[in-house]
Amino acid sequence: MTNAAIIGTGRHLPDKVLTNADLEKMVETSDEWITSRSGIKERRIAEPGTSASALGLPAAKRALAKAGLSPADLDAIIVPTMTPDMLFPATACLIQRELGAKRAIAFDLQAACSGFIYGLEVGRQFIAAGTYKYVLICATEVMSAVIDWTDRSTCVLFGDGAGAVVLAPCEEGYGILAAHLHSDGREADLIEMPGGGSRNPATQETIAAGLHYLKMKGNEVFKFGVRLMSMSVRHVLAESGIPEEKVDLLIPHQANIRIILAMAERLKIPLEKIYINLYRYGNTSAASIPIALDEALEERRINPNDVVVLSAIGGGLSWGAVCLRWPK
Repeated sequence: MTNAAIIGTGRHLPDKVLTNADLEKMVETSDEWITSRSGIKERRIAEPGTSASALGLPAAKRALAKAGLSPADLDAIIVPTMTPDMLFPATACLIQRELGAKRAIAFDLQAACSGFIYGLEVGRQFIAAGTYKYVLICATEVMSAVIDWTDRSTCVLFGDGAGAVVLAPCEEGYGILAAHLHSDGREADLIEMPGGGSRNPATQETIAAGLHYLKMKGNEVFKFGVRLMSMSVRHVLAESGIPEEKVDLLIPHQANIRIILAMAERLKIPLEKIYINLYRYGNTSAASIPIALDEALEERRINPNDVVVLSAIGGGLSWGAVCLRWPK
C-alpha cells in the first residue's frame, strides 16, 4: 500500500465581505448575538450568478502551482460540494474542462460539510491501490445560493469559498496515517435542503414553501458535532499510535466556535494548537478545512514532521477525521 501526502494547497475567497453589521440591516439580529453564538464576525459572499466551478478553479490552479504540477499531470479530480453548478454534469467535469486536465477522471462527492474529509480518503485509496498518482481534491461552496436570507438562524452562519489540495504518493510514515469516516442516516433531517431533488422537484409550490433553502436544527447539530468530531479525532490518533499531546495542529471544520472550544476541552488540546479562521469566513461547508489548511501553511503553523489532524461533521449525518504527518 502506497502512502499519500498533500503536496500542494490553494484557496479562493470572493472579494465581497458581509459583516455582522451588514446583517443587522437585513434581518433581526445583532453583532453581539451572532458573535456570542457562533464566533463569526464576517463572511465572504460571491456575486450573484457565481458558480461553484468558478470559485473552485482558482483554488485548483493555486494548489497545482504549489505542487509543481500541470493539469496534464492529474489522474483524478474530486470535487466535494453541496452547492454544485447543477445536478449534472458534475462540477468536477466543468473544472476539468477549464483546467484542460484531459487525462483525469472527474466526479463530485456529496457529504455536505464532511465532504473534504471524505474526498481525502477516496483520493488516498486511489493512490494506495496504485490506480492513480496525482489526485486533485477541490472543495467549493456557494452557500449564499442556498441560504434563506430572512432566516436569522442560518443566514448569519455561512459563507462562500473554495479550497483545494493535490495528493501524491509519499514515503512510508508520512502523509495520511489514518482516516475515520462514518454516517448515520437516522439524523438526516438535522441538516437538509428538501427541495430540488426527485422527492420535491422544483415547482411553484416547493419554491413558495422555501424548500430550496438549507434547513438546520442547530442545537441538535451542536450536540452531535462535539461528541462525534472528538470521537473521530481520538480514533485516528489511536490508529496512528499518536497521543493527543503530540498533535501539532488540529484543523476542525469551521462551523461554530462553541463546538471548537468544547472539542478542545474534551481532547485536552490547547487552543494554540487549534487553527481557527471562522470569524473571518463563517461556515464554508466542505471548503472550510482546505481553506484553513492553506492559510495555516502560509502562516508557517505547519512544518515538516508535524502531526496534523483534520475533523468535520456535516449533513447525513456524516463525520470523520484524518491524521497526517507532514512530509519533509
